[in-house]
Formats: sequence, C-alpha cells, structure tokens
Amino acid sequence: MIDWGWVVDHLDDLAGRTIQHLGFAVAALAIGFAIAFALSLWSLRQRRVYAPIIGFTGILYTIPSLALFAAMVPITGLSVLTAIIPLVLYTLLILVRNIVAGFDAVPADVEEAANGMGYTRRARLRAVELPLALPLIVAGVRVASVSTIGLVTITGALGDRFGGLGFFIFEGYRRSFPTEILFGAIPAMVLAVAVDLALVAVQGRLTPWTRAEVQPGMSSLDPVTADDVAPKAA
Repeated sequence: MIDWGWVVDHLDDLAGRTIQHLGFAVAALAIGFAIAFALSLWSLRQRRVYAPIIGFTGILYTIPSLALFAAMVPITGLSVLTAIIPLVLYTLLILVRNIVAGFDAVPADVEEAANGMGYTRRARLRAVELPLALPLIVAGVRVASVSTIGLVTITGALGDRFGGLGFFIFEGYRRSFPTEILFGAIPAMVLAVAVDLALVAVQGRLTPWTRAEVQPGMSSLDPVTADDVAPKAA
C-alpha cells in the first residue's frame, strides 16, 4: 500500500530532488558531449585514433557504476566531482560512436559540392556536415540522456547530498518503505521519458528535412536523398 499522506508531505522534497537529478544529468551530458565531440573530430581527422578511443571508452562503459563511484571517493572525496566524473565517462562511448557515424553518413558528393563552392574545412563542417549528421548525433544524445538519468539514481549511494531522485530509492530501501522507493523510481522513469520526447521534438526542429512532405510520385517510405538535403547556394 502507498502511504499517500507521506507522499503529500514530501512533495517539496520531490521537487528539489528532481531539480538536482536533472542538474546532474544535464551537467554530465554537456561536459560529455563537449569531450566526445572533440574526440570525434580528432577521430575523423586521424582515423588511426578511432579504434583506441572506442576501445578505451568501451572499457570505461563496462565498469560497474557502484564500483566506479566508490573508486572516485578516495580521489575526489564526497564532492560533486565524485558524482559528475563517472556520469561523464559513461556518456563517451555512446556519443563518440554516434557523432562519428553521423559525420561518416554525410555523402561524399555533398562534401565535394561544398568544396567546389569554396567552403573552408571549418565552414563545411558547420554549414554542411553538421546539419546532415544531426539525426545520428541527436539519436546518440537521446540514448546517453536516458542512460545518464538512470545512472544519477546510483549517486544516491554517496549520501543524502547526491542521488537526486535516487535518494528516495536508497532511503526507502534502507527503511524497508516501499512508498519512498516508488516516490523516487516512478518520477525518475517519467523524467527519462520526458527528456527523450523533448529531444525528439528538438531533433524535428533542427532537421525539418527528415519530415519533409512527400513529393508527387514518391512513396512515403522512400529515403531522402543527398540532393534533397544538400544546402543550396545563396
């Protein structure tokens, strides 16, 4: 049975913990994306470094989360860094693979056309390659977001200063109080779904060509070609 009286009495705590949970997730994703984007660009310029990067980030991804959080305590103490650093590390494999895959999916003839129009490497990256790579990049961000929101709950093992909604899960388990466990678990799941749906909406706004109207004589299942999405000259 759910103790609804307890739930009502702790709604303020729920709001605070939700904000903390989202804050940890956003910080980890922002830092992780910046690092992953830099590593991805390096990999695209120097292909030989891609395999070592994926291998190293893959090893980090396989480390059990509780073990990694515990290993950070002697290094950074019970600080925000102890929670954020592992969360960042777990995003890298997902983000690097999707960012590189996104840029690799850009058709070669589109790149050649951009070069022929006088684009510099940096301008081509910003105006041509990045927009076409966005669907796969955002897909990676979506997976990393849901994963990170789930992992933030594990930081509750570090104490009541951390964990966001995970605090209620660990505290409820310690007290054998199912209401408190559900009080943390259900909002965490709702938050993950809400963030994923928000990113889908953002992707739709950033990549309108993926939902372009069907042209006469074209099936709605026909893929969008490079000619359909290539930037046009001013």
